[in-house]
Amino acid sequence: MTATKGLEGIVATTSSISSIIDGVLTYRGIDIDDLAEHASFEEVVYLLWYGKLPNKSELDQLHQDLSDSAAVADEVIQQIKLYPKNTNSMAALRSAVSALALYDGEANDMSPEANLRKATRLQAQLPTIVAAFARIRAGQEPIAPKANVSVAYNFLYMLTGKEPEPIAVEALNKALVLHADHELNASTFAARVTVATLSDIYSGVTSAIGALKGPLHGGANEAVMAMLEEIGSASNVESYITEKLANKEKIMGFGHRVYKNGDPRAKHLQKMSQELGKITGNMNWYEMSIKIEELVTGQKGLKPNVDFYSASVYTSLEIPRDLFTPIFAISRVSGWTAHILEQYENNRLIRPRAEYTGPVNQKYVPIESR
Repeated sequence: MTATKGLEGIVATTSSISSIIDGVLTYRGIDIDDLAEHASFEEVVYLLWYGKLPNKSELDQLHQDLSDSAAVADEVIQQIKLYPKNTNSMAALRSAVSALALYDGEANDMSPEANLRKATRLQAQLPTIVAAFARIRAGQEPIAPKANVSVAYNFLYMLTGKEPEPIAVEALNKALVLHADHELNASTFAARVTVATLSDIYSGVTSAIGALKGPLHGGANEAVMAMLEEIGSASNVESYITEKLANKEKIMGFGHRVYKNGDPRAKHLQKMSQELGKITGNMNWYEMSIKIEELVTGQKGLKPNVDFYSASVYTSLEIPRDLFTPIFAISRVSGWTAHILEQYENNRLIRPRAEYTGPVNQKYVPIESR
């Protein structure tokens, strides 16, 4: 047995949910460009779970189910209020999602019907949790979810207490569509490994959130915004990036293991970043991002990934930097749950081997002789 570091290039399972072939990302065979331009996030959720786009009545029913499921148990809200004010946002989300299982009477019901209902509740309640956490730590009371509105609209409403502008809803909807699934990424693989033991769906999503928390996965967009804030203005970009590249330091938001010719999702967020900059009257983040892309792509041949422009999009929406990764989770829970449901359908325990590199032919030595 020979190890492959990071499992790079290893095909670990089969899946019909999403694919990355020759640099083209699809959900159930539909190009991400097509979905980003035309689909609502709810349509994408249905597509991932059921394998087809919904008709009007099916979409209406999903909207209703998500609306009916969006409220979170008071006990979970009270738990969030007990978190330290400086709690990491992803740690808070991980803990709260784990707690959801304690108040779900179907938590241990492994029937396909119950698992789909739990997937619906998870998709509906993650936005409520993230918004509630953000308000509680700011000394504000959580806002109850609004009925019969989109996931994007509801999140912005619960976060701010104000009716969001259409462009803000459009921007967040597009970001949610683009982040919904991405083949067998680290968090999705973590979810499938967990539920392959026949653990429950809440355990699978909690595992996924733990994996997404890392800066090499979901945390990259936060790191991008931290870099932009550190640079400050477009006039400082060249000296900053040139120094980083000379020191062989990693520029966050560039490159991707499975894309050799650029992340197809990035261009949609680049366009949205530009539009939001014009509407808000603050083009600084967009202009800085463009200049960074020119330098990094020109000098290193690396192209931006989905995290790079999502940072300036979320900042233009006045979303705090440390909520960027939880928003990623709000979207990706659609893909996680789709993969969990698929894993349950044709399950086999995921148990790889390791190439041993330690000492051999060792003997036990009694303690008095050591």
